[in-house]
Amino acid sequence: MINLSFSTREWDLVLLMFVRIASFVFSAPFFSTKGVPNNTKVALSIFVTYVMYQFGPEQPYPQYATLLGYSVIILKEVVVGLLIGLGAQLCTSIVLFAGRIIDMEVGLSMANMFDPTTNEQSSITGVVLQYGTTMILYTTGLHHYLLKALMETYQLIPIAGVKIDFDSLLASLISFLSTYIIIGFRICLPIFASITLMNVVLGLLAKLAPQMNMFSVGIQLKLLAGLTVIMITVRLLPMVCNFISTQMQIIIVEMVEGMM
Repeated sequence: MINLSFSTREWDLVLLMFVRIASFVFSAPFFSTKGVPNNTKVALSIFVTYVMYQFGPEQPYPQYATLLGYSVIILKEVVVGLLIGLGAQLCTSIVLFAGRIIDMEVGLSMANMFDPTTNEQSSITGVVLQYGTTMILYTTGLHHYLLKALMETYQLIPIAGVKIDFDSLLASLISFLSTYIIIGFRICLPIFASITLMNVVLGLLAKLAPQMNMFSVGIQLKLLAGLTVIMITVRLLPMVCNFISTQMQIIIVEMVEGMM
């Protein structure tokens, strides 16, 4: 039988669990998008908190003497949820980085569009790649992995048991940023190769036929070549999602290790 009653002491523990889970839900991919209403995010946080409290590992009751001490524990739980969620969110933004570079090469850098999920101006190719990877990652059940990883943090980092190692977290972030750039340029590599070849051809044509306006001709040819390569290489999107999924698991593990 499911017990829906909590004692006053248990409410302190439940609130701390809710704070960590809500911080994660409001910052992690899939859950933090503007398309998900805030009421849904809060309801999901409450549901996961209840499931975690009833069926998760038993958590020690927080030890504090004053309201300030309890506030410090709440702040630590917020940091745990945000670091795990933002670490996963950074991985999904790799395609936005790659999309901006692709648009700069193809000639679409000025044709930005408003992305309602981030409330920012984003590149057209970046938004298309982001929606494509999000759909693939969602169908492969990565959101289940994120929730499972969040629940397992309570075994490794119990309530009020956070010990932040800034050096470890900084090293993990630097390592991830280098991988972030490498993966982003791997996504752009086919476009780079085709546009470079196109520039060589245009340079030769400019020497052979100087009376032609290669600037106006080049813009159209680059756009055509870039869109053609994108359509051909779109089948590599599952491989990109595999890169993102792998890096997401690595960064979450490193974030958790930096708070143990």
